[in-house]
Amino acid sequence: MSTSLYERWKSLAVRRPDDVPVTTPLAWHIEKLDEHDHRLTCAEQPVGSPYEAGRGDALAAIALRESVRRHVERERGGRIREAIELGATWNEVATALGVTSGAARSALHTWADAQRRLSRRDIEHALGHCQGLDPDQYAAVLALGQLGDDERLSSG
Repeated sequence: MSTSLYERWKSLAVRRPDDVPVTTPLAWHIEKLDEHDHRLTCAEQPVGSPYEAGRGDALAAIALRESVRRHVERERGGRIREAIELGATWNEVATALGVTSGAARSALHTWADAQRRLSRRDIEHALGHCQGLDPDQYAAVLALGQLGDDERLSSG
């Protein structure tokens, strides 16, 4: 990300999760959230102090937390896919998520469906670039779900 994008981000007032551009790095979310949280934590400072918190900080903290939650959720399925493709088992992924292996598979399937819809939308709107999963990629992701709980993807 460029310096000008970062400077624009730093000056952006966030009051809704949708105020945060979808491409904003998670670290930037956290940095801005920490600034608002710090001012709220120091809310008992004297009026006029540089740490005086206000309603805006509280609203920004709520919106940024929601934006972080959405960002993490958006990335979840892709990270599950990467882990399985890199040799993790479904049991290992499930443990990392704190869920059952069936719930981990379901999360991957939900993500894959959303990625497939995204690809179809891009094709229908002739955007010239396709995000998401094409039919072959989609099938390959769904095939990962067929691995046994302790089975690793074979490397060849």
